[in-house]
Amino acid sequence: MKINIGTKIYAGYFLAIVILFIIGMTSYVNIRELLSDSKWVTHRNEVKNDITSVLSALKDAETGQRGYIITGDESYLERYFKGIDSLSGKFKNLQTLIIDNTDPIQIRRSEKLKPLIESKLANMEESIRIRRSKGFAAAAEFVMVGEGKNTMDDIRAICTEMTREEDRMLKDQNANMEATTKKTYSTVLWGMSISVIILALVGFIITRNIAKPLKQVTRTAELIAKGDLSGNIGSFNRNDEIGGLMQSFNKMIKMLREQNQEILKGVNVIASTSSQIIASTTQIAASSAETAAAISETSTTVEEVQQAAKQSAQKAKNVADSSQRLAQIFQNGQKAVDETANGMNSIREQMESIAQTIVRLSEQSQSIGGIIASVTDIADQSNLLAVNAAIEAAKAGEQGKGFVVVAQEIKNLAGQSKQATLQVKNILNDIQKATIAAVVATEQGSKAVEAGVKQSAQAGEAIRILSESSNEAVQAAIQIVASSQQQVIGIDQVGVAMQNINQASADISISMVQSEKSAKNLNELGQKLKELIEQFKM
Repeated sequence: MKINIGTKIYAGYFLAIVILFIIGMTSYVNIRELLSDSKWVTHRNEVKNDITSVLSALKDAETGQRGYIITGDESYLERYFKGIDSLSGKFKNLQTLIIDNTDPIQIRRSEKLKPLIESKLANMEESIRIRRSKGFAAAAEFVMVGEGKNTMDDIRAICTEMTREEDRMLKDQNANMEATTKKTYSTVLWGMSISVIILALVGFIITRNIAKPLKQVTRTAELIAKGDLSGNIGSFNRNDEIGGLMQSFNKMIKMLREQNQEILKGVNVIASTSSQIIASTTQIAASSAETAAAISETSTTVEEVQQAAKQSAQKAKNVADSSQRLAQIFQNGQKAVDETANGMNSIREQMESIAQTIVRLSEQSQSIGGIIASVTDIADQSNLLAVNAAIEAAKAGEQGKGFVVVAQEIKNLAGQSKQATLQVKNILNDIQKATIAAVVATEQGSKAVEAGVKQSAQAGEAIRILSESSNEAVQAAIQIVASSQQQVIGIDQVGVAMQNINQASADISISMVQSEKSAKNLNELGQKLKELIEQFKM
């Protein structure tokens, strides 16, 4: 049967109330009996006093009557009349008290007393009348007969019996009062003693029933506060609130153990994952540094190619101007032949310089192609590292969400780098095509210059042939100018693309440094969590 703590406490209070009620009711009954006995004692004393008052009033009247008979002095009659008046009231009160006694013997005695008193009063009144009318001798003779004395003796005898009866009943009432007082005293004394013992015993049982398991719960709570989860609360096989509290405490301890073990496993996973992330970010940072260095070298090479392309364009423009001037000179006749020969020599030298510049441009374009291949490999490697970082971040759970963002940024930058590399590669392909065309045109220009030099010695025919060659040289120079301009535009685009790649590499490096720092912080956090969990004793 399940009895909760509240019911036990209520039962203890109810038992105390019942005991106090019993003691109170017993005391109440005894006190009522004492009050009743006290009332009857007072009543008996009043009856005795009234009996004495009746006798005293009768004696006063008799004393006044005798004084008047002896002396004839009317002043004695005042006492006589006062005694009679007092006697009337006292006797009526006595009769009332006797009736309240409900004692038939006393009632009969009071009934016998009444005619005797009336007879005594009549006798005294007759003696006073005789004294007034016949004088002292007749009154003395009337008194000497003794009728009044006998009546007075009977009255005294009845009053004495009534007083004795009242004394007897008063003694009985006093005995009852004493017995009731002792019973009340015993009831209060023993009742209070027994109630104190019972209540103390009940209080001890209830307190022990509550305090003992609470002390064990308190000791276990103190151990938990100190980090010791190895203890358990013993089973008391009870279904009240204390039993529920102890079962809940045991469940809490078990849950704390399981949670600490799970947290310790999670901390170990975090530590392992953070170590792997640190290694990966360190490798990515190193690769990013190498990528930045390669991109920096590529940017420098692109700037050199850009300068060379600008020089080639300028020289091609000069060739075009020279060819136009040469055509005008050939129109002036034979005199320009010598100048033409000199100009053709100059053109030959310039064409050789252009050829060398174009060859160098071709070689640099091939170098740029190798660099682009390296950049492509780096982008692929960065993409692979981003995928690995995303996988490791997913393993890390909530703590690896930041690395997912970093891995995604690395992947986006790697994609942008690859796209920029493809653009550079396409531009280089165009540059290489233009360079091949320039080489072909330069070779053709050189052949034309050589032919012009050989034929410059001839007069009219040489002028015609040279004029035709000059026209071809002009066209070739125009093509060279156009190709050079295209090269300049392509190299500018390559420079812009390399700047973008360089900036992207710098951003990747910064992100990887932040990722490495975050991984170290995560590792430190995992170590701190592990230290906190290890403080608990399982």
